[in-house]
Amino acid sequence: MQIGDLMTESGVSFGTSGARGLVTAMTDRVCYAYTAGFLSYLRASGQLTAGQDVGLAGDLRPSSPRILTACAAAVHHLGYQPRNYGAIPSPALAAFGIAQRIPTLMITGSHIPDDRNGIKFNLPTGEILKADEDGIRQQIVTLPPEHFDAAGQLIHDQRQHLPMPNGRAYRNYVERYLAFFPPNCLAGLRIGVYEHSSVARKAFAAVLTGLGAQVTRLGYSSQFLPVDTEAIRSEDVVLARNWAASGQFDALVSADGDGDRPLISDELGNWLRGDMLGILCARQLGARGVVTPISSNTAVEKCGAFATVIRTRIGSPFVIAGMNQLLQEGIAPVVGYEANGGFLLGTDLMRDDRRLAALPTRDAVIVAVTVLLTAVEQNKPISALAADLPQRFTHSDRLKNIPTERSQARLAALNCGDLQQNQTAIARQFGTQFGAAVAIDTTDGLRITFANGEIVHLRPSGNAPELRVYTEADSAARAAEINRICLEAMT
Repeated sequence: MQIGDLMTESGVSFGTSGARGLVTAMTDRVCYAYTAGFLSYLRASGQLTAGQDVGLAGDLRPSSPRILTACAAAVHHLGYQPRNYGAIPSPALAAFGIAQRIPTLMITGSHIPDDRNGIKFNLPTGEILKADEDGIRQQIVTLPPEHFDAAGQLIHDQRQHLPMPNGRAYRNYVERYLAFFPPNCLAGLRIGVYEHSSVARKAFAAVLTGLGAQVTRLGYSSQFLPVDTEAIRSEDVVLARNWAASGQFDALVSADGDGDRPLISDELGNWLRGDMLGILCARQLGARGVVTPISSNTAVEKCGAFATVIRTRIGSPFVIAGMNQLLQEGIAPVVGYEANGGFLLGTDLMRDDRRLAALPTRDAVIVAVTVLLTAVEQNKPISALAADLPQRFTHSDRLKNIPTERSQARLAALNCGDLQQNQTAIARQFGTQFGAAVAIDTTDGLRITFANGEIVHLRPSGNAPELRVYTEADSAARAAEINRICLEAMT
C-alpha cells in the first residue's frame, strides 16, 4: 500500500506538522503504516541503518498509549529498536533525537480536542519538512494482515514491543536549561505553573525551581483539556485572573498539550500573545535573524531589534526553511517563532562557557525562562515588558466545524480579481467598518491590510476543520472587536 493512498482511504493526512486525524480513524493499522512509511523513507534516503534505535514518546491524551504501542510494533517489525521515553514534551524528544542522531516519533494532537490525535515525525536532524512529507507519501509499505483484527487493531501478541519508559530524554531536557542559564537567575520570582493536562507540567516546575523561582503548581487535570495558546479558552482567562488576584504570583506559565507552545501571563493574570513573547525571547537571546509566519504581530519589524526578519507561511516546517535560508546567508544567531508562541532555536548559543544547542522545533520552556529572566534583569513586572514594545495588538479566534473546502471557497470569493474588485467583495462581506482594503497578501490564506492600518487574516487550519481569524490593530480592544466582526461575517 502506498502511504498517499492510505491518507485518502483513512482520512488521516499530513497537517501543518505531522499526521493528524480522528482517533477512530487512527486505527493501529493506520498508525503502523504511517510509521512504516516514515522508516522506509529514512532508510531510502540514507538516514537510518539496520538495527538503529528509534525514539518514541507521547502526550497525555487517553488514545496516546495505544497509538504508541502500534508505532512501536512497526519499528520492531521493520528491524529497528523502539525506545520508549514516556510522557514528555515534544521538544524534549526532538532534542534527545538530535543529540543522539536518531529519528523520533511523538504521539500528540497538540492543542486539539482529544477525539483527535497525531504522529509528529522527527528526522535525526529535527522535524520533517514539506519535502520529507512528499517522500513519505511515496513510500509503499506491506501490512501483515495477521497482525490486525477486522477493526484494524493489533492482535494481543503484537502489543509486546513497547519497552518500559526510560527517563533519560526528560532529564536531558531539564538539564539543557539548568546548564545554560545562570544558577538562581530567577531567584525571588513567584511563579504559578498552570498544569492542566500538559505533558510539560513536570518539566516547567523542575526547570523554574532549579533556576531559583518559587513555584506553585495549579490547575492539575487528570482529563485532557484542549488548551490552545492562540485561541485561549474563556475558562483559562478566568482561572488566570482569579489566581493573579491573590497577589501571590509575578507570572503564570503553562503550555499546550505537548509542551511546544507557551502560555505566559503577567502579574495581573493577562495572558500575553505568543508573537509578543517571541519578540521578547528573541531579543533576550541576542538574535540577529528572526523568522516568523505572516500571521505574527508587525511589532517584530517595528521594534528595530533585529537585523533581518523573514515572513513565511504558517507552520514550523516553513519557519525552519526560513531559518535555514538565513544560515546559508551567514546570519547568526538565528531564531524563529510562531504566533502560538512556539520558539525555534536555529543556531547554538554561547554565553561565557555555557552552550545551548540549537533546537529547530517549537519549544515552550525556553520562552518562559527568557521572559522571566528579562523581567529580573530589567527589574520590571511582566506587564511592563510588553508595554515597552511597539503598541500593536493581535487577536485570534476560530470558527469550528467548517470543512477546509468551504473555507477556501469563502476566501476565493474575497480575492476574485484585481484590487478594486477585491475591495468591492471585501466591503460586501465585512461592511465599511474598516475602510478600504489597500493590500492583499496570499502567502498563507488571505491577509488584508486596510487604509487605517488594521489587518484581517483569514486562513483554513492545517490540522482541523476550522477557519482561523487573526486580526491586528492599535489597541487590544479594537483587535478583539474586529475579530468578532469577522467571525460573525464569516459564519
